[in-house]
Amino acid sequence: MDITDRPRRLRADGVRDLVSETRLAPADFVVPVFVDATTDERVPIESMPGHERVPVDEAVARVEEVLETGVESVMLFGIPESKDAEGSRAWAEDGVVQRATRAIKAETDAYVIADLCLCEYTDHGHCGVLEPDAAEDPDLTVRNDATLERYAETARSQAAAGADMIAPSGMMDGQVAAIRAGLDEGGFEHVPIMAYAAKYASAFYGPFRDAADGAPAFGDRRHYQMDPANRREAMREVRLDAEQGADALMVKPALPYLDVVRDVRESFDRPVAAYNVSGEYAMLHAAAEKGWLDLDAAARESLLSIKRAGADLIVTYFGERVARDL
Repeated sequence: MDITDRPRRLRADGVRDLVSETRLAPADFVVPVFVDATTDERVPIESMPGHERVPVDEAVARVEEVLETGVESVMLFGIPESKDAEGSRAWAEDGVVQRATRAIKAETDAYVIADLCLCEYTDHGHCGVLEPDAAEDPDLTVRNDATLERYAETARSQAAAGADMIAPSGMMDGQVAAIRAGLDEGGFEHVPIMAYAAKYASAFYGPFRDAADGAPAFGDRRHYQMDPANRREAMREVRLDAEQGADALMVKPALPYLDVVRDVRESFDRPVAAYNVSGEYAMLHAAAEKGWLDLDAAARESLLSIKRAGADLIVTYFGERVARDL
């Protein structure tokens, strides 16, 4: 048999790495860090093995652990000491994320991305100010435009604390424009926005809600997060955020939406982010604990698939683990 085209020639050790089309590096990863103002000690997150809530006083030490692996960027999430209907601790000068950010920026070289949402700060667990009687009527949820005012105020507060980037995740219409205007008016024109541009109402968020204490007290978030059935709508959402001034564009979750990651990569000239979410992390851990797969190999392959689809950066709970191997 005369076989002239033999792809296996380039799969031998030695040449295999030379022709690898996709590479991972620690600098590709953003590691989420949960800072908890209600505790004086680290609290393991049971549904996310290897991750903890850390008290404000240990935020610097936690970030230093991340930096030791070669990862350069963290995303901060806060659990406040108190909650109310509007989530006012989100924009407080002495809020949990603000305090942690000041300490981290003073003592480390980490690039700090501040997640901006209200679900961790509201006593009802939704991502903004509620419509009247929303708890009784499932067709009522968050007041979009009233919420934008709180987002802009929170962004200014986070930037004033030293956040390098703001990442709004609430999926309110017009949120990027409102935050951009708020930052610019506050003298923070230099602070970029990484928009959660296509964030789906996903079943893969469960462990995160345990980690951030942000589950809705009633109802769900389907009225403001995207329908998992919709691909074309994602392009509309992303386009709007790009037009409003988003500097980077995120798709969340990552693995079930690799087609959307690819669409964004091909259609927009901004950096593309993908969030390898808590449920994606937890399910690999659960399968590995059963002995059904190799955790390190599966984690690395998952992150490769996200980057191969077109992501420039990946928010992932596997960041430290994979970075050590790289």
